[in-house]
Amino acid sequence: MKKTVILIITLFTAVLTYAQSDIQTVFKSSRVTGYGAITNKFTSIRGDFANMVGAYGGVFIDRKVMIGVGGFSTTNKIVVPAEFSSIPGVDMSYGYVQTGLITEYVVASNKPIHLVLSMFAGAGFSYQYEHWSNPNYDWNVTHGPYDQNWSFVMEPGAQVEINLFRWMRLSPGVSYRRAYNSDGVGLSDSDLSDWNYSFTLKFGKF
Repeated sequence: MKKTVILIITLFTAVLTYAQSDIQTVFKSSRVTGYGAITNKFTSIRGDFANMVGAYGGVFIDRKVMIGVGGFSTTNKIVVPAEFSSIPGVDMSYGYVQTGLITEYVVASNKPIHLVLSMFAGAGFSYQYEHWSNPNYDWNVTHGPYDQNWSFVMEPGAQVEINLFRWMRLSPGVSYRRAYNSDGVGLSDSDLSDWNYSFTLKFGKF
């Protein structure tokens, strides 16, 4: 009798396990992880060199699609022509920030070297300020921002991604920033639009 009970329980467990593994559903479960990134971009604003640093991050779905947010800002002096200066007689610099949504589509994420397609869509913010490198710069007073203006920005791009470790990736890339409806003094849409060449480090669970 005892052996019969054990046999019945064993058969029941085996059938139950098989039945569960054979269940088909309308919606498949997704693998959801996430990663963050720091990046440096080389570009130009109004024809002058501009260095931009930034960070972004989000959720990574099925090792294919990242959906997240990010922000980027210029770090160097970008000279404002004298005729466009917000303060006549003062050597001003342009500043630029952009923030918004970022999506990345990763092709063959598990391969050591693979392709990433990206899209940024969000707001651009331009302004003028007195740069600290100016002669007689006074650290005790406010130096801007002046002539603050918003625009809409889209930036499609592509990266060649290298898996350095399971938790870190290097992604050199190129993108094109396109600004719309900019009305900063001396800054048209074309002045804010240009190619970007970037180096990005990504950290997370891939």
